[in-house]
Amino acid sequence: QVQLVESGGGLVQAGDSLRLSCKASGRTFSVGALGWFRQAPGKEREFVGTINRSGSTTDYADSVKGRFTISRDNAKNTVVLQMNNLKPEDTAVYYCAAREGIGYYRTYLPISYDYWGQGTQVTVSS
Repeated sequence: QVQLVESGGGLVQAGDSLRLSCKASGRTFSVGALGWFRQAPGKEREFVGTINRSGSTTDYADSVKGRFTISRDNAKNTVVLQMNNLKPEDTAVYYCAAREGIGYYRTYLPISYDYWGQGTQVTVSS
């Protein structure tokens, strides 16, 4: 089992930046790709971005490309989502997700992940 705990959410104004962190514990040696998803009220959970096991490859949703950056520190079992130039439409609960193994395919799908954090609220006011 892998446990994921997000932190760093909060209330910010449009144009501000926010940094979310996700700390993994447990069977962290089995963790491969790490992803970030978000879910706004009344909407389905949507893909934000993902990073492969080594950290050499990242992919992002078009809506956040150029504004959000994902990085990971495998020694600290941590993945970070740096969010810049936030917009009101970025308001959502943000979830960290972990996938076992070395596979890096269909990482934009929630079903591709084995473990999830509890989520952290991000609210962007206009």
